[in-house]
Amino acid sequence: MDAQRILANFFRKTWPFYVMSIALHTVANIIQVNFPKVLGEFTDELEAGLLSMDGVVRYGWTLLAIGVGFALIGGVAQYLVMYTGRYFEFMNRSRLYAHFTGLSERFYSRNGVGKLLSYFMNDVTAVRESISMGVNQTAGASILLISTIVMLLLSDVPIYLVAACIFPLLLIPFIVVYFGPIIRKRSLQVQEALGTMTESAEEQFGGVRVTKKFAMEETMNGRFGKTVERIREKQLRLVRVSSFFQALVPFLGSTALIIALSFGGYLAIVGRISLGSFVALTLYIRMLMNPLQQIGNVINVIQRARASLDRLNDLLGKQPDIKEREDALAADLAEADIELRGLTFSYEGGESERAVLKNIDLRVARGATLGIVGRTGSGKTTLTKLLLRTYDPPDGTVFYGGADVRDLTLESLRQGIAYVPQDGFLFSSTIRENIAFHKRDSELAQVEHAAKQARVYHNIIEFPDQFETRLGERGVTLSGGQRQRTSLARGLIKEAPVLILDDSVSAVDAVTETEIMETIREVRQGKTTIIIAHRISALKHADLIVVLDEGEIVQRGTHESLLAEEGLYRTLHDIQEEGTQQHGTGN
Repeated sequence: MDAQRILANFFRKTWPFYVMSIALHTVANIIQVNFPKVLGEFTDELEAGLLSMDGVVRYGWTLLAIGVGFALIGGVAQYLVMYTGRYFEFMNRSRLYAHFTGLSERFYSRNGVGKLLSYFMNDVTAVRESISMGVNQTAGASILLISTIVMLLLSDVPIYLVAACIFPLLLIPFIVVYFGPIIRKRSLQVQEALGTMTESAEEQFGGVRVTKKFAMEETMNGRFGKTVERIREKQLRLVRVSSFFQALVPFLGSTALIIALSFGGYLAIVGRISLGSFVALTLYIRMLMNPLQQIGNVINVIQRARASLDRLNDLLGKQPDIKEREDALAADLAEADIELRGLTFSYEGGESERAVLKNIDLRVARGATLGIVGRTGSGKTTLTKLLLRTYDPPDGTVFYGGADVRDLTLESLRQGIAYVPQDGFLFSSTIRENIAFHKRDSELAQVEHAAKQARVYHNIIEFPDQFETRLGERGVTLSGGQRQRTSLARGLIKEAPVLILDDSVSAVDAVTETEIMETIREVRQGKTTIIIAHRISALKHADLIVVLDEGEIVQRGTHESLLAEEGLYRTLHDIQEEGTQQHGTGN
């Protein structure tokens, strides 16, 4: 859904509020434009000596009623528009979030969190201001402008005097046509710069612990300061042109007032118009200056909103890379073997020599345990992304139960897989809610059981609030090993037909790792398990182990068979064994 359709849908739902607001603005301004007329009549009667004290009181009450009526009715009209504007923010931030969740992992690898937040905060707010303040002030200013001109034409003021006063105002449309595109272009630059700043701030806050540990506060302050300085420069460029534009509009209004005072004053002196008509004329011209100023503000706001709409259009035009086919099938992974046939994959879609994975042929029988090991960058994590279909593999390369993964519904596929990454993300909620993330209705006993399986239970009960302990951002309350094991508990409680552990116990000690792997062997009987690890000890009991190197399978077999042959597996094993022995002897 593009931004124009969002606005159309919004106005379809809220048009009664805007119609009511415009009607109230009309009534309020019709009341207001009578103020100069009544004051003019009061001036003429006062000059002629026709007023008694009762007349003064009557005129006083009349002017008070006009002021109170305008304030009350105009206030209700303004409330209606501001209320619907806030509804726009609520509705479209929800829609933006839904759109974000539908986009693929490739999109997030290219766009930082701060940039995405700027759409929520800056762009939606800019559009909201244009449809609340814009509609509110445009309606009020337009009605007041028209009503004032009509009252001037119906008054005793000669038409040539009215025309002379209004002439400067006819230049306003030409000013708008000239300045509008400039303001919109510079507003777009400011919005993009704000997105960059938000992204930079999010990164700086996330890495503040590293900054402090390396005593790099001054350097990072300088780097962020340059980002802020770039925003200041772009904002000043916008301010210069918008300020000049906003100054021109009231200047033309002031020119009209000068004409009214000089020309109208002359006609009053020579007796062509009454003093009351002259007072009414100057008040009407003064009254015209307020809507002109409002129109200038509205044009500024609308141009900025158009820049934000352009950004939102670009965002909402993004389509997910991963799409379900119309005839997609529901996956039953509990009964499925996993098979890879000639899998070659590149993130850029390039040729095979740049591929992350090359000619992968592999079959994992239902209920078996597969171990994957290899050097850093050998393609292990990429393989899991293709199995989960967070990236699309080529057609005819990844199969579950004989069905191409691209023919399966995404929900059924991912419901059937529990994935535990190395840096498992924890939310700023309780430990219990993090573990029960997939099964929100889990009993405490189930959560505790999963924590025991992941060997994190005893750490949790040491906290004063135990499983109700609230974690800080990204789980900073816990140590690295505790975060990993909490993430593992979240994967185990899902009890999915397929479990993928992507180096998910790398931060725990060797004894705890052995206990965890023994538990996984017991609880995963009859269910498919894929274990990716750097440490050979985590893979010893796998039914099949494959060794990846530069995207290719260079060895496959059991732990014992791989140790019996020359190759990368035995090399990695020997290096790790030597490191363990040195650590154990204190060397």
